[in-house]
Amino acid sequence: MSLHYPVVTRFAPTPSGELHVGHVLAAWRARHMADVHGGRCVLRIEDIDTERTRDPRWLAGIYEDLEWLGIQFDGEVMVQSHRMGVYAEALEKLRELGLLYPCFCSRAEIRAEWESMTRAPHAGEYMRYSGHCRDLPAECVSELLEKGVPHAWRINMRRVEDLIGCPLWEDLRLGVRRCVPSACEDAVLARKDTPTSYHLAVVVDDSAQQVNLVTRGADLLEFTPLHRALQAVLGLPTPLYAHHLLLRDASGRRLAKRDRACSVRFCREQGMSPQQLLASLQRAVEHGGVWTA
Repeated sequence: MSLHYPVVTRFAPTPSGELHVGHVLAAWRARHMADVHGGRCVLRIEDIDTERTRDPRWLAGIYEDLEWLGIQFDGEVMVQSHRMGVYAEALEKLRELGLLYPCFCSRAEIRAEWESMTRAPHAGEYMRYSGHCRDLPAECVSELLEKGVPHAWRINMRRVEDLIGCPLWEDLRLGVRRCVPSACEDAVLARKDTPTSYHLAVVVDDSAQQVNLVTRGADLLEFTPLHRALQAVLGLPTPLYAHHLLLRDASGRRLAKRDRACSVRFCREQGMSPQQLLASLQRAVEHGGVWTA
């Protein structure tokens, strides 16, 4: 697989806090890759989690920080909360293909299942779903639904593999990789309080915005096979990927949104110029991701 022209990249922040230097690196890389290849870089606001993104000050702050940085985008801004009908259509297509099943397990029950295993998860470790509700008898499922038992909708990755096999995808740094759907978790694609998930929305939106080069952090690499599978079953094009390194402090700890000293706002308050901030990120990239202001 090679670059498709014109190249279209995207930056897709979630307005749930202040923009931090990791976001700036992602925005800069997306803009840079588009510029190098004479393409476009589009902006998407990922605000489907209404609880985390309901404070309008976060979104206003993102726009203000991007303007201060001088990072510009092409075309109209896409806002996910305005596209719930589109995601519902994609979800219904998956349901018609027989790929969804209701999961009645609560987060607490999933955690309890993990803790009953030989080794409990370490702090912060992702709790992979076992597939407990995947093969529930039809009559049991019907009864639980009729009773209104809270549930989420998961995708059956074993059935996905039966349908599409094991398609390929490519990363600019890692090369060609194979997606094995049955090795992926049966991810949640919708809940009652959140009618779509990041995983479903991101593949639908990348297609809608004609994104053909996805530049994003290495923390999302583990989910790319799931996204590749969703693209295949929904009949969406597969972009080329470029997963970049994550920023860390001198001790090796990953920089996070909760670290206000890493926010763009804090850097501005300390008198740093946009040029100085971008230069510090360039140095970090050259030194394996270690960032110092």
